[in-house]
Amino acid sequence: MTTNDNDPGTYTLWGAAHSYYTGKIRSYLLKKRVAFRELHPSHPDFQARILPAVRHWVVPIMETPEGEILQDSSDMIAHLEARFAQPQMIPDTPVQRAVAWLLGAFGSEALLPAGMSYRWSYRAEQERFLSGEFGRAVYAGPDREARHRAGLRIMDYFNDFLPILGVTPETIATVETAYCELLDALDVHFQNYPYLLGGRPSIADFGFMAPLYAHLSRDPVPATLMKNRAQNVYRWTERMNLASIADGEFGDCPESYPANDEIPPTLEPVLRLIFQDWGAELLANAAFFNAWIASNPSLPVGQVVCAGGNRKVHPTLGFLDYQWRGRSIRRHSLPHALWRFDEAAECARSLRGDARARFDALVQRTGGEQVMAIRLARPMKRQDYVLVLA
Repeated sequence: MTTNDNDPGTYTLWGAAHSYYTGKIRSYLLKKRVAFRELHPSHPDFQARILPAVRHWVVPIMETPEGEILQDSSDMIAHLEARFAQPQMIPDTPVQRAVAWLLGAFGSEALLPAGMSYRWSYRAEQERFLSGEFGRAVYAGPDREARHRAGLRIMDYFNDFLPILGVTPETIATVETAYCELLDALDVHFQNYPYLLGGRPSIADFGFMAPLYAHLSRDPVPATLMKNRAQNVYRWTERMNLASIADGEFGDCPESYPANDEIPPTLEPVLRLIFQDWGAELLANAAFFNAWIASNPSLPVGQVVCAGGNRKVHPTLGFLDYQWRGRSIRRHSLPHALWRFDEAAECARSLRGDARARFDALVQRTGGEQVMAIRLARPMKRQDYVLVLA
């Protein structure tokens, strides 16, 4: 548990060590110094109170001291940022703020195929670890084998996510190549700076913690890869799970974002890869969404953004096809990723004057003009724990 001097009480984080988005919000709570306790879904209160309220079997979920229940990690961060101004986690200056939102959206959404691929494509090599971790979330008793059996019962459900994320035997090598190139670029950056935007963490770092912690630095196969190939990235995952901002490795680094709204130069290769690799999916995803809107011009505000109007944590409007790194990709459309990207893009679109010119120059240097020109036919928002049209 950590403490924020202005905190009115203790928050409850319903999560799990192996959970993608729990890693994101846990790190945020630690760095924000918010008092919290973490409970697993095996706790009887989850079934009795949380599941009926949210109507999704999902983690993370956060309860406020007043009893409000938040399900999406982005909603949780928005709630806490509005409540606690300090410690600062969103840059004040315009270009840094826009870049932070963009990086955070990429980390939260775009690395899901890599995280899931390294978990499930190598299931046989890490089966015992995975069954123990999945079992840990749902079984609270003392019987070790019962815990593994409980984990095995739910693992096949997540294993089946690979095709809908475009991860197939034909694309696995390309997914891994792109991930390793990103690891290399991040490793250079984290040898120079403790966090993505310099001397203090931001929403960019928390977005990256979603894939880079629970899946890619804890599961045995990708953890070994990260430790051997990108030791600075692995050290960053450790740093992100500590409440302190300072790190002895960077004793002379101010606990602040760079002066004059500057972006660390070692971040530009990371941005270049983001625009290259997320860009192909975003362009196809946006075209698919806009075509859906065009085909359904009378959809009301509040319409659930999912095929059939279904309530889903990870909604989709159907399968989309596109080319990426010389491969044909077929995967589910992801409105949630578009929503997160559009939040970041709106921050960038609001820039004016010198800030606008500096951001545009950065985008041009890193190959992001086409991506940043994406416009959605209708805005989206989260309402009643699902994504809807605004």
